[in-house]
Amino acid sequence: MYEIDGICYAGNPGAHETRIIDVKPLVGRMLLVTFDNGERKLFDTTTLQGPVFDVLDDPEVFRGVKLFHGVPTWDDGNVDVAPEYVYEHGDTYNTYDVLAAANCCVP
Repeated sequence: MYEIDGICYAGNPGAHETRIIDVKPLVGRMLLVTFDNGERKLFDTTTLQGPVFDVLDDPEVFRGVKLFHGVPTWDDGNVDVAPEYVYEHGDTYNTYDVLAAANCCVP
């Protein structure tokens, strides 16, 4: 664990430190995530394990994703996922995929 700007992070401080600058909920509990280096990734939240993530099965809660200091959070901050985990486990995709993902955003 390490700390940056008063925020504690899991993992190693030498790990990827790119910050998330935008997150959009998509269908199928997917997130479209934009990092400050310009990379965009799709992240499948159904892979998150543990009972704390069960609340994401509620579409209203899932659509309520917010960024708090670059960390995707839900349920008033009670549920979050580390940005470095999203970066490491997210899937990069081409421009065609970006356009397709943008058209299926959860309203």
